[in-house]
Amino acid sequence: MESSGELVPFPVLNESNYRACTIPYRFPSDNPKQPTPNELSWINLFLNSIPSFRKRAECDDTVPDAPARAEKFAQRYQEILEDFKKDPESHGGPPDCILLCQVREQILRELGFRDIFKKVKDEENAKAISLFKDVVCLNDAIEDDTKRVQNLVRGIFAGNIFDLGSAQLAELFAKDGMSFQASCENLLPRPWVIDDLDNFILKWGRKLWKKAVIFVDNSGADIILGILPFARELLRHGIQLKDENGKLVGVDTSNLFIANSGNDLPVIDLTRISQELAYLASDADLVILEGMGRGIETNLYAEFKCDSLKIGMVKHQEVAQFLGGRLYDCVFKYNEFLG
Repeated sequence: MESSGELVPFPVLNESNYRACTIPYRFPSDNPKQPTPNELSWINLFLNSIPSFRKRAECDDTVPDAPARAEKFAQRYQEILEDFKKDPESHGGPPDCILLCQVREQILRELGFRDIFKKVKDEENAKAISLFKDVVCLNDAIEDDTKRVQNLVRGIFAGNIFDLGSAQLAELFAKDGMSFQASCENLLPRPWVIDDLDNFILKWGRKLWKKAVIFVDNSGADIILGILPFARELLRHGIQLKDENGKLVGVDTSNLFIANSGNDLPVIDLTRISQELAYLASDADLVILEGMGRGIETNLYAEFKCDSLKIGMVKHQEVAQFLGGRLYDCVFKYNEFLG
C-alpha cells in the first residue's frame, strides 16, 4: 500500500553506489536512443504479462465498466511499452523494472483500479490461514534447530511459489492444486544458485539479533505460510520485529509490529520508504528482503549497515540467465555486517 507523506531513505541502507536495479538494462556506452537487448527482453516480459493483468482487471467488480476500462489499460500500457522500444528515453526512461512496474500501476490507478488482485488475495488468505496452525505445528515438532530453520526457509520459498503476478504459476496452481507441503518438498535441490543457508544457520546458533525488519508481500501463502512462521521463530529467538499483544500460536507477539513501507509495487526502491518505517527501523540489526521483486530484481546487491538476508525464488527466465541458475531456482543471500 502506498504511503502518504514524504518518502525518505531506509536508515540502515548504505546509500553509496545504491541502485534499485540488480540487472543492468544498459551501460553508459549504449546509444541512449536505441533499446539494448536487455531492455527489449524485459519490455517483452512486461508486454507478455498484459493479458493476465487485463483478465484480473475485467473481473474487478468494485470498478464500474471494468471490462472496458481493462481494455483501455491494456491498450495504453502496450502503447507505452512499444514507445520504449522506439525511444528508451520516452516516458521518463530509460526503463528499468521499477519504472515498468510504476507505469503499469499508474495506468491502473488512473482508470480507477485500486487492487486488481484483491479478490484472489482474499481467497488465498483464507486458504493460507486455514493451514497456518498445521504448518507451525509441523515446524515446532522438529527438535533439531538446524533442521527446523532449514524447514522454515523451505517454507518461505514454497510460499513464494504462490505468485499472483505470475500467470504461469497461477495456471500451474489451478491445474495441479499444488499443496503447500508438496511445494516445500519439491524445491530444486541444493546448492541453490546463491546459497548462504549453512552460514546463516551457523550464525543463527551464535548470534542474537535484537530487531529485524522484513519486507514482504501483503497477502497470501507468501506471508502467512512462509514469512509468519519464520518471524515467529525469530520471536522465539528473542528478537523484535517490525498488532496487538497476544500470542502467535503460543509465541508472544508483543514485539511484532506491522508497518506500511510506503511502496505499492512488487519491487522496491529503498531510498523511498515511509517515515513510519524509517523511524521503526533506525536501530535494526537484521534486514530481510523476501520475494523475487524486492530481494532479487531490485536489491540483491544492496548493502546495509547491519546483517541482511535476501530470499526469493527465480520466476523469470531473464533472472535465471543473469544469475547463471535455473528457472525456479532459489536465492538465499546472507551478508554479515562486519562494521
